Amino acid sequence: MMQFDTWKTILVAFVCLAGVAYAAPNLMEKGIGDDLPMGVPGKQISLGLDLQGGSYLLLEVEADVVVQERLEAIVDGARRALREARIGYIGLGVEGGSAGFTLREASDLERAREIAAELDSDATVSVEGNRVSLTMGEEAIRQIKINAVQQSIEIVRRRVDETGTREPLIQRQGIDRILIQLPGIDDPQRIKELIGQTAKLTFHLVAVGADADRPPPGARTLPMLEGGDIVIERRVMVSGENLVDAQPSFDQTSQPVVTIRFDSAGGQRFGRATSENVGKPFAIVLDGKVISAPVIREPILGGSAQISGRFTVQEAQDLALLLRAGALPAPLTVLEERSVGPGLGADSIAAGEIAAVIGMVLVVGFMILSYGLFGIFANIALFVNIVLILGALSALQATLTLPGIAGIVLTIGMAVDANVLIFERVRDEMAAGRSPINALDAGYSRALTTIIDSNLTTLFAAIFLFALGSGPVKGFAVTLGIGILTSMFTAIMVTRMFVAIWARRRRPASLPI
Repeated sequence: MMQFDTWKTILVAFVCLAGVAYAAPNLMEKGIGDDLPMGVPGKQISLGLDLQGGSYLLLEVEADVVVQERLEAIVDGARRALREARIGYIGLGVEGGSAGFTLREASDLERAREIAAELDSDATVSVEGNRVSLTMGEEAIRQIKINAVQQSIEIVRRRVDETGTREPLIQRQGIDRILIQLPGIDDPQRIKELIGQTAKLTFHLVAVGADADRPPPGARTLPMLEGGDIVIERRVMVSGENLVDAQPSFDQTSQPVVTIRFDSAGGQRFGRATSENVGKPFAIVLDGKVISAPVIREPILGGSAQISGRFTVQEAQDLALLLRAGALPAPLTVLEERSVGPGLGADSIAAGEIAAVIGMVLVVGFMILSYGLFGIFANIALFVNIVLILGALSALQATLTLPGIAGIVLTIGMAVDANVLIFERVRDEMAAGRSPINALDAGYSRALTTIIDSNLTTLFAAIFLFALGSGPVKGFAVTLGIGILTSMFTAIMVTRMFVAIWARRRRPASLPI
C-alpha cells in the first residue's frame, strides 16, 4: 500500500491552515488585526509603489561640500597649531581646492611642514617658496564622496523609518545619487523636507562685541532664526555627533522645545564648555542658522540640554526626529520627483488578476484532460499553492510589486510541472507491468530527484536575482522564490496525500491516468 504517514498528514494540514490564516486578510477590504505585531495572522500584504501609489525621489548628494568642509577643518587645525608653535603666517585659507598659508619667516619652514603633515593623513603637503599647501588626492576625494553617499543613505533610511513609512526603497544609484520610493505616503512634501534638511547641529561661543560685517579671524557671521546676524567663533564646542537622544517637550512656559541628551564624551565636553564660560552667550547653530544664543547662567553638567526657538509643536517633533536620525554629511538636491497615483496600481492589479485567472483556467483544463482524477488532485494542490504564496507574502510582510504579480502568474504555470513529471513516471511504471500501488510508489520516489534538481536551479536563479537586483527585479524574485518552495511542497506532499487516501480507500486494480 502506498505509504503516507500520519505525521505527514498533520504537517500538510498545519501548513495549509497556516496559509489560510495568513492569506485570509488579503481577501478583505481591510486586514483583520492590522494592529497586531508583525508575524501574527491578520496582516495584509504590503503593496509596492507601482501598486499602492506614493512618491518617487531621485536625490543628488553634494559631496563636494564634504571635501570643502574637510579643507576648512585643516585650516582651523593649522591656525591653532601655528599659534601654539608661535609661527608667524599670513594668507591662511582655502583656495583652488587646497588649504594653505604663507610663512613670515623662512626659518620656520621645516617646523611648519611637520605641523602640516600632522593635520590630515589624506592630504599631500607641498611647499613653494614660503607657501605651504595641503591638497587632497584624487583617491582620497573619491573615498570621501563614497563615504558621504553611504552615510547619507543610512541617515535618510533612519529618517524615513522614524515617520512610520512602510517598505520604503532607498538605494544608491550611480556615484552620488540616491533613489527613494515611498509607497502610500499621504504627505510627500513633509517627507521631502525631512529628507532634504541637513540637520547639522553645533554649539559655539558668541564673539561678543565683534563687527558682523568684518568678523575677526577664527570667527564668522551667521544669520539668526529670529532675524539679524550674529558673530560666533568657528571653533565647535560640542557637535550633534555626540547626541544619543532628542525628544520634543515643553518648557516651563508651555512653549515647545527639544530636549537633547549627549553621550558620555559629549556630556563631558558640554559640561566643560559651560563651566569655563559662565556668563557668556552660547550659540546653538542648526544648518548654518543660529536658533538661539542664550547666556550660560551656570554649568550644565547632567549631559542634557534644551533647544528653544519659538517652534510649533510640529517643528519641535520634526527637529527631534532629525537630530535622532543624525546629520547628513552633505546637502541633498532633488533631481527628480514623481507622484504615482493609486489608480495605476488598481489597473495593474486588475490586469494581473485577469492574467492569473486565464492562466489558471488553461492549467486546470489541461491537467483534467491529460490526467483525469489525478489532474483534479493536482488542481486542488494548485489552489492550495496560491493560498500558501499569499500567506507567505503576508507572514513575511514582503512587498508585492507589479513584477511580483508576474512572478505569481509564472508560478501558476510552473506549479504543475512536478505533478506532470510524477504522473508521466507513473504511466511509464504501469506500462512496464507494475501494479497500481507499486507504480504510484515508484513514480513519486523516482521523480523526486528530478523535481528537486529542476526546482533548485530556478530557486538559485531567484536568490541571485534578489541578492543582486533592485526594485522590480527583487519583487519578481521574491514571489518566484516563494512560489517554487510552495510548488514543491504541494506537488510532493499535498497531491501525494490525496492520492494515498484515494488508493487506500479504493484499492484500485488500475489507475485512471
